[in-house]
Amino acid sequence: MASSAAQIQVLCGNGIVTCSSKRNLNAKGRFMPRSAFSVTRNAPNSALMRKNNEKVVGIDLGTTNSAVAAMEGGKPTIVKNAEGQRTTPSVVAFTKNGERLVGVVAKRQAVINPENTFFSVKRFLGRTMEEVAEESKQVSYRVVEDKNGNVKLECPAIGKQFAAEEISAQILRKLVDDASRFLSVNVTKAVITVPAYFNDSQRTATKDAGRIAGLEVLRIINEPTAASLAYGLERKSNETILVFDLGGGTFDVSVLEVGNGVFEVLATSGDTHLGGDDFDKKVVAWLASKFKKENKGIDLLKDKQALQRLIEAAEKAKIELSSLSQTNISLPFITATADGPKHIETSLTRAKFEELCSDLLDRCKTPVENSLRDAKLRFKDIDEVILVGGSTRIPAVQEVVRKLTGKKPNVTVNPDEVVALGAAVQAGVLGGDVSGIVLLDVTPLSLGTDKIGGLMVKIIPRNSTLPARKSKSFTTVEDGQTSVTIKVLQGERELVRDNKSLGRFILDGISPAPRGVPSIQVTFHIDANGILSVTALDKATGNKQDITITGASILPKDEVDQMVKEAERFAKDDKEMREAIDNKNKADGVVYQTEKQLREFGEKISGEVKEKVEAKVQKLKVKIQTGSTQEIKDAMAALEEEVMQMGQYVYN
Repeated sequence: MASSAAQIQVLCGNGIVTCSSKRNLNAKGRFMPRSAFSVTRNAPNSALMRKNNEKVVGIDLGTTNSAVAAMEGGKPTIVKNAEGQRTTPSVVAFTKNGERLVGVVAKRQAVINPENTFFSVKRFLGRTMEEVAEESKQVSYRVVEDKNGNVKLECPAIGKQFAAEEISAQILRKLVDDASRFLSVNVTKAVITVPAYFNDSQRTATKDAGRIAGLEVLRIINEPTAASLAYGLERKSNETILVFDLGGGTFDVSVLEVGNGVFEVLATSGDTHLGGDDFDKKVVAWLASKFKKENKGIDLLKDKQALQRLIEAAEKAKIELSSLSQTNISLPFITATADGPKHIETSLTRAKFEELCSDLLDRCKTPVENSLRDAKLRFKDIDEVILVGGSTRIPAVQEVVRKLTGKKPNVTVNPDEVVALGAAVQAGVLGGDVSGIVLLDVTPLSLGTDKIGGLMVKIIPRNSTLPARKSKSFTTVEDGQTSVTIKVLQGERELVRDNKSLGRFILDGISPAPRGVPSIQVTFHIDANGILSVTALDKATGNKQDITITGASILPKDEVDQMVKEAERFAKDDKEMREAIDNKNKADGVVYQTEKQLREFGEKISGEVKEKVEAKVQKLKVKIQTGSTQEIKDAMAALEEEVMQMGQYVYN
């Protein structure tokens, strides 16, 4: 708690609400902000309109998998990656020779390179080490703390520590590069989705990741809201929908009014520590415990390579149990002792899996109930329940939803793709491809400051429609007090210590006066991305102090700038590596075609001509294995020239 010289107390209990209070009734009799209709129905800001050679894409940056989509022919369309797949594993790895791998190629080598393979990084975005102490023990790579308390991911292969934003940026970069090739346009702008329950630090970190990737992030939107955009794009009648979004690492529930191009979020709730990864961890713990009992106390969790194999086996078993009642788990040579190699051969039934995960299934219920309560609705008021996220394929999760809501969940949307598709719709709105869409999102958590006694004063309550701006007036607690410290807090608890501190700043230069006389207006503003800025104004002197929140878990600007430069270098290296690979592939093709021609021509060419060509072929083969890109090009050109002369010899 701040010293008395820096404390303030509420001057006026009701506060000063500076956002518009004029509201309209929607089709179901619910109030909707009038201001929202005048903003998004108008033509998009010209600064956001895409140029002929640009396209704004929508990106679902997921914990386990990511996807990118764009508006094509008036409809949101998933963009396939370079491997021809519709989703990309959110995995980045570095090999021992320093090569960077992203996506499916990184995931494939995770078992043999666990310490340098980074997955589930979204769990560390915008978080301090204190907040992720438990989660940091559940990954195969080393999570460490820097001097500012921020999370860093250690990469022994190249002797470097990465921020979670940097790893996320490398995933974003691959998605954008693949989209540029697929769409044949230069992609530099994007809408990126985040869990609805992401706090200010996590949203800012996501935006930083986009910037490091070389992207202009036009908007950060909530994942359930994006899903509703994809679901309700062509729906004309008004519906109240509940979006149940259980992804790889986070869980969100949002209640929305959808219809006639209007998407209003009524309430949102969630759990940023619950996702499919947690179901995998239950199976991992069960396998490790079972093995430990059967093998004289051998703890596989301490063996990083064994742990990675357990994680992959657990995920595979979970997926198979969505369609089977039992699955076999076979992990030969999982470890070895003086007695010889050890193996895991066991089976897991769906019933046992559900028993292992019973506490996780119970945790799915509370956010659903909270979102309904905050929306002032009952389950009978819900028209549709939309399932989002790959983890909603788990039958037990679907059963929890069905029992809780009394409705059979809608499974017409692809849970892996719907968020990216919705992000593409919002990207289309901002890029000028889509019109007639009104999106009214909300802030998931209350924001406020502290007052004397260690209590939190809520200035913007949770589920306030975005953008939001509200103010409260405070005063001093001591005679002659000339400065106050403004603490910025986020959360729902009454005491300051139980909420998340986003930052603090000092307002100086207050005119000395008896306690209770000065009037200090504190204004909180949340933009359409859900990112917060705070202003404190001394009404007597006009002295003003304002900041965009940069809490302890947000990277400093100079560090982000440095990461941008490194990412640009990575992009250059990637381009050179791609060119080198393409060049080698081309050279291999030239060798193959030349040897084929030599066989076909046979005795039509003289021994002298044949020897010259074969010598050039041999030289190119050597250069393919050991030469530089330029040396390969030179050897290839020399061979092609010799082949041309051979052709002239044959036909003359």
